[in-house]
Amino acid sequence: MPGISMRYIVDDVDAALEFYTRHLGFTVALHPASSFAILTRDGFRLLVSGMAGPGGASQAMPDGRTPEPGGWNRMQIEVADLAAEVAALRQAGARFRNEIVQGIGGKQILLEDPAGNPIELFEAPKR
Repeated sequence: MPGISMRYIVDDVDAALEFYTRHLGFTVALHPASSFAILTRDGFRLLVSGMAGPGGASQAMPDGRTPEPGGWNRMQIEVADLAAEVAALRQAGARFRNEIVQGIGGKQILLEDPAGNPIELFEAPKR
């Protein structure tokens, strides 16, 4: 699978699969183990890696730090109607880090996946 992917560390791979496929339109491309899966949407690949399991993304670094979910780096998903998307996600019980903010480039909000990883939902300004 050549190309560019993004990896998120998650607490529960199955919960991540449910969230991304049900609420954000991803499909499962590969799920070879309970601790790893690849999701796709519009040519983008999201690798979800559990914190338990052999090798890979869950291994401690030489200085002892361990990968964990929840940072601030994020993918951005552009939507046509941010308010409607947010309302539907809130109805489904989704968690957000903030309210919709308006900037010079458009509107955005930070949604959290079940492990606390951020997803920026973005609406470009109307032209």
